[in-house]
Amino acid sequence: MQKNYIKNIDFSTALNLAELVTYQQGQVVSKTLAQNPAVSLTLFAFDQGEEISSHESNGDAMVTALDGEGEITIGSEKHVLKAGQTIIMPAKVPHAVYASQPFKMFLTVVFPQPE
Repeated sequence: MQKNYIKNIDFSTALNLAELVTYQQGQVVSKTLAQNPAVSLTLFAFDQGEEISSHESNGDAMVTALDGEGEITIGSEKHVLKAGQTIIMPAKVPHAVYASQPFKMFLTVVFPQPE
């Protein structure tokens, strides 16, 4: 039997990622698609005004906006990210996400591997 490394998503089917996670009033909703020592793939839906406060990661994180608009803070610099845009949050740099309006994003984090 073949082991699947990606979960919570249909295989061999064309999908709209934004439709795989739904907005919930007053919440940040997440759906993990993959999580292992090398990579993390997660879909998020933020209700307006919701946020993930400043934190750091050991890996480089790439955010792709799927719907709406969000404010991404990297270090002390704020960026507005709209549907279809992508930004990289470098490893070990504090970052945060704030939904100025309902906002969906796809987060890919690539972690360092021992050599």
